[in-house]
Amino acid sequence: MLAVDLGSRTTKAVHVQRRGQGFALCGYALLDAPIFEKSLSLDLLTEHLKAVAAEFETRTNAVTLTLGPNDAMVRHTEMPRLPVDDMRLVLKHGSRTYLQQEMTNHIFDCHVLAAAAQDQPPKPAEALKAPAGPPKRKVLVAAARKQLIDDFVAGARAAGLTAEGIVPGLIGPVNAFERAMPDVFANEVAALVDLGFKSSTICILQQGELVLSRVVNIGGDRLTNGLAEALGVSYAEAEGIKIGMPSEVQAQLETSLLPLGRELRASIDFFEHQQDRPVTHVYLTGAASRSDFIVQRLHQELLVECTVLNPTTFLHLELPPQRTAELEQVAPQLTVALGAALAAL
Repeated sequence: MLAVDLGSRTTKAVHVQRRGQGFALCGYALLDAPIFEKSLSLDLLTEHLKAVAAEFETRTNAVTLTLGPNDAMVRHTEMPRLPVDDMRLVLKHGSRTYLQQEMTNHIFDCHVLAAAAQDQPPKPAEALKAPAGPPKRKVLVAAARKQLIDDFVAGARAAGLTAEGIVPGLIGPVNAFERAMPDVFANEVAALVDLGFKSSTICILQQGELVLSRVVNIGGDRLTNGLAEALGVSYAEAEGIKIGMPSEVQAQLETSLLPLGRELRASIDFFEHQQDRPVTHVYLTGAASRSDFIVQRLHQELLVECTVLNPTTFLHLELPPQRTAELEQVAPQLTVALGAALAAL
């Protein structure tokens, strides 16, 4: 499976194959994303996917694409106990009832959460307290504009590929984390923070269940722009400084980091208040997580241990020696693409 994470600045792609009960990483690539003003045109998408496919020596034409955090909605709700296909129809005709907003011309998908526990009959005392009405299930709903989905499918086809899946990018780190750290995933309360270009996402997992997710419209672009303005240097120079982080510019970067830290901490506070459980660890992914200073500063702001996630630890590597040596440095950037590949496989 070829999985492509269409970023705002950098497109990340991986080629993953199933090997029995495991998976092999057969290739990866990072390419400059197309430059566009408002939306990515079908022609531009097609040419970009052709360029991505050309980076891989593979005969597969199956591809999974990701939707950015501002292009796909992911939300929890409660729905009647229906087959998933029927849930999609219910949402198509009654999104306001379950999602508190009218979402016409959208495509929906649903994942039933903790189905086994919910399907157990209530205890007699609980049954007496239960409100009248049909029983419901907790459901994780994803939605995206139909036109965008159609463009992705058409763009892949025109590039000689078949879109086997289209996945909200927000889900990618969750899938990768489950494979990379299965014990922590199953038994602890952890937060996954993906530091993207235009925005960042936080997903809080409680013993394997995605309990809270949120998009924060602060990403690496704002950090780099803030540093460029403060130092009077070019954007490219500021990007290099941000990752290398000489000590004399830490104060300038800290000014841009504080709002991000506060927003992420607010999400953790909300979860801990609602669930009465502490978040024990934060795992960071994305290009900005390569900066030791950014990781350390977020640790101080969030008051929770922060670690950069390596999402490739569970993979068998079938890469040339040079690419294997480079993988550790770029691995956090591949998290969303790897999670999308796992969703398809």
